[in-house]
Amino acid sequence: MQNDCSTSVPSTPVRIRHRKRSNEVPNEASKVNGNHLLLNDQNKYKSMLIRTYSTVWMIGGFAFTIYMGHLYIWAMVVVIQIFMAKELFNLLRKAHEDRQLPWFRLLNWHFFFTAVLFVYGRILSQQLVNTVTSDHVLYKLVSGLIKYQMVICYFLYIAGFMWFILTLKKKMYKYQFGQYAWTHMILIVVFTQSSFTVANIFEGIFWFLLPASLIVINDIAAYIFGFFFGKTPLIKLSPKKTWEGFIGASFATIISAFLLANIMGHFQWLTCPRKDLSTGWLYCDPDPMFKPEYYSLPGWFPWKEVSILPVQWHALNFGLFASVIAPFGGFFASGFKRAFKVKYSWTWWHY
Repeated sequence: MQNDCSTSVPSTPVRIRHRKRSNEVPNEASKVNGNHLLLNDQNKYKSMLIRTYSTVWMIGGFAFTIYMGHLYIWAMVVVIQIFMAKELFNLLRKAHEDRQLPWFRLLNWHFFFTAVLFVYGRILSQQLVNTVTSDHVLYKLVSGLIKYQMVICYFLYIAGFMWFILTLKKKMYKYQFGQYAWTHMILIVVFTQSSFTVANIFEGIFWFLLPASLIVINDIAAYIFGFFFGKTPLIKLSPKKTWEGFIGASFATIISAFLLANIMGHFQWLTCPRKDLSTGWLYCDPDPMFKPEYYSLPGWFPWKEVSILPVQWHALNFGLFASVIAPFGGFFASGFKRAFKVKYSWTWWHY
């Protein structure tokens, strides 16, 4: 009996593993070679016209809100927070899982409005009491609510926690706990910075308007300098950002901070703190920071002296911060939008 030496060995299929592609916007690295800078963009004038149109409307609406006063500015901040929270809640939401969890989405908003009551109840408690002082019954009611505000918020949170536990469903635990953690992270992101912003508003609109204006000026100046002079890419995360735009905007922002502080510092509507939630006109004795100091100039100047508000020196620090640190908030928003494939994000307003 002859053995067959050519016995064939059954072949085992070879599994070829393909590397999973990132879900971020592809080919970003290829854009850093300079071909996609604003200086070389063939459609840059059309883009500039669109940006100018939208900017004018946004600044107009913002100026009207500032004119209406502290309460309306706070309302604007809350509205922006609601849109931000809605956008962030939806990022990790899955339609199939949500259909199996009725009322689970409402739990996110329960925690959100509990946070609103906790944060703004603490910040605006004194203003609220001062608003209802003339009405004895309302004053006692509001004072009682403020006295037990922490307890009320605590039990609202506990109610939400129990609600979450009672809605846990088999085979959905991982998704539900992920949403629970995501909700709490959103609340931290949305309310941490905004709480300081609202506190500043009622200490004087100046302390809100000047930093906000400097951020806008820095963003516009960076776009203009990059538009006409940008040649050197700044960061891979935002391919159209350039060093020329960054440096030019820094100088423009610091100079604007010094000048704007002088202009805004002469309006009591902007400098006086608001002690209640009314919308009437404000009168107060200006803080020493808003009282001019006079400096003598050398004889070859056309003026003998110049007046400078002490707050203008502080404004230089605001300008430096808005020039160097604040753009990283924009970079964060750019990375956020690319990671989640979001073209327009309310989170940009926050940063």
